[in-house]
Amino acid sequence: MGTNSLVTGLKVFLPVMFSVMLATLIYTIITDGLPLPDRSDVFTPWFTTTILDFYINIVPIAVWIVYKESTWFGSILWTVLLIVFGSLTTCVYLFMQLMKLTPQEASEDPMYHLLLRDSFKDGVGFRDKKSLVVPARFVFGALGCVMLGALVYTCLTVGSPFHMDLLYPWMVVLLISFYINVAVLSVWVVYKESSWIIGILWVALLLSLGSFGTSVVIVVQLFRLSPLDPLYLVLVKNNNRTK
Repeated sequence: MGTNSLVTGLKVFLPVMFSVMLATLIYTIITDGLPLPDRSDVFTPWFTTTILDFYINIVPIAVWIVYKESTWFGSILWTVLLIVFGSLTTCVYLFMQLMKLTPQEASEDPMYHLLLRDSFKDGVGFRDKKSLVVPARFVFGALGCVMLGALVYTCLTVGSPFHMDLLYPWMVVLLISFYINVAVLSVWVVYKESSWIIGILWVALLLSLGSFGTSVVIVVQLFRLSPLDPLYLVLVKNNNRTK
């Protein structure tokens, strides 16, 4: 994956997904109106559960953005934009980060240089007595449990989500935004795994179980780190940690 083809592919993929998402959003607003909280035809139980799923899924993206930004203002601004505009912000932010890569970085290991902050690249592998690895395990484990509980509760009280009548306009908008973020996270998941088969299995978990699957993947990755390792090491492959 450490080739220019990956960078080129992402530079094409992200604008296309941004355009699809923006067009779908504008079309739905024009034809179906705004998704105001008092609209019972929009805020069905499965829509509410999917919103929870969506926002748990953007937590790791938001954490990465905060880590990447050098100022609190930038971190807060991009996080707010991510909360409000979802995958539109994801596409814009990632595209901007890709454009910052030098030709050498893009050809050597684009994911390594994309994921890490410049100030940390020379210090990869250093240990930290104040590491956040253990707290992060608990946080993402708890988020996974919350999502699993919400899924089970909604299934028991409302029934299966696999009905065509649930694919009303605003649910479609939400699902498109959700799966664009899943696609972005899947690139990282495949990059992390040394085996394509394992990577594809993890991606299948993300696609089928949403943010619960994302939480499981992240917790597994965190348990591969020592409690003394810096948290940002979860971003890169094991063989990159000694760079």
